[in-house]
Amino acid sequence: MRVAHIITRMIIGGAQENTLFSCQDLVREHGDTVMLMSGPSSGPEGALLADNRADDFQLEIISSLRRAIHPWRDWLSYCAIKKQLRSFKPDVVHTHSAKGGMLGRLAAWRLGVPAIVHTVHGAPFHPYQSALARFFFRRCEKYAAGRCHKLISVADAMTDQLVEAGVAPRDKFCTIKSGMDVDRFARAGEQRDQVRRKLGYEPGDVVIGKIARLFHLKGHEELIRAATGVVQQQPRARFLLVGDGILRAALEKQIRQADLEDHFTFTGLVPPAEIPSLIGAMDVLVHTSLREGLARALPQALIAGKPVVSYDVDGAREVVISDQTGFLVPPRDIDALATALGTLSTDPPLREKLGGEGQRRFTELFRHQYMTSQIRDVYHQLLTQAGRTG
Repeated sequence: MRVAHIITRMIIGGAQENTLFSCQDLVREHGDTVMLMSGPSSGPEGALLADNRADDFQLEIISSLRRAIHPWRDWLSYCAIKKQLRSFKPDVVHTHSAKGGMLGRLAAWRLGVPAIVHTVHGAPFHPYQSALARFFFRRCEKYAAGRCHKLISVADAMTDQLVEAGVAPRDKFCTIKSGMDVDRFARAGEQRDQVRRKLGYEPGDVVIGKIARLFHLKGHEELIRAATGVVQQQPRARFLLVGDGILRAALEKQIRQADLEDHFTFTGLVPPAEIPSLIGAMDVLVHTSLREGLARALPQALIAGKPVVSYDVDGAREVVISDQTGFLVPPRDIDALATALGTLSTDPPLREKLGGEGQRRFTELFRHQYMTSQIRDVYHQLLTQAGRTG
C-alpha cells in the first residue's frame, strides 16, 4: 500500500509516538510505501524525529502547519498537503491531531483518496473550554468526520464521547490501543538501582513518578497539594516529575511554599529512550491529567510491573482497574488521591501484586506491531470496499 500519515507536529508525545511506530511498522513489517507530513516540531516538549528515526519513510515538513488557528496559514497548509497528496498518490490517508486531522481529511476527500482514516487520540473539545469553544470544535469534528471513511479511537471512552457529542455514528468507530515497544518497559527494572542512585534516592525511598508536560490540565498542582498528606503517611515518599514545560517555575514555587523541596525531583525534558529506565526507578506511577484519551504512561508503567493511581478520566479505567492494577480516584479529589498514594507507598506486597497483574494483562495488548497490524486490517477493509485491493 501507499500510505500518507498527517499530523500537526511531531513533538515528544503519545499521539506522535503512535504515529511514528505506525509509519515504521508499515515499512518494516509490511513493505508499504509511507509518507509522513507534519508541521514544525518546535516548543519545549522536544522533537521526536531525531536520531534518524524517519529514515524508513518519506518525511515532508509543512512549514505553515501549526497548532493555533490562523486562517491564512491554515489555507497555505491545506494547499501544501493537497499538493503533496496529489504527487504521492496514496491508497490511504491516515490523519492525527485536530488541525492535521481537519486539513488532511479535507484535502484527501477533495482528491478522492479511496481510504481516509483518522485516529482520535483525545477529543479536541472538553469541559474545561468555554461553551463557544466546545461548540466550535464539535462542529469542526463532525464536519471532518463526514469526510473520512473510518475513525480509530485509542480507547473506548473516546468513541463514547464523540458519539454522545454527535460527531459520528458508533458504527464508524473502532478501538485500537496505542502501541509501544513493550519489551523495553518489561525490562524497565534492569537498571533500577543505578538510576535511583543517579537521581539521589536512598534504598528505602518510595518513588512516586508522574510523566507529563508541565502544562495546564496535567494536574501537577493537585499532586503537590496531595503530597503533604502522602508524606505524613510515608515520610520516605519521593516524587519524580518527568517532563518540562511552561509551568515549571510556578510548580517549584508551590513546592517551596509547601516545604516539600526535599521530596520532589524534576528531570526536565528527557528523550523517549530514557522513559523505561525512569519508570523502572519508580515504585508507583501517578496520573492526574484532567483530559487525555489514554495516556501512554499508564500501560507503560503497568507493563513495567508498577501499580498506578489515576484520575478516573477518559480511557484510564480501561487499564487502571481499582484493587487489581491500581486505584482510580475522582478528578481533583485531593484527599482520595493522597489516600491512594499513601496506601501504596506503605504496602510493598500490594504494589507488587497490582503491578504484576497489570504486566500480565497488558503487555501483549499494547505491542506496537499488534497495533499496526490492526490498523492495516482497517486499511485493507476500506480498500476492499472501494474495489482497490491488489
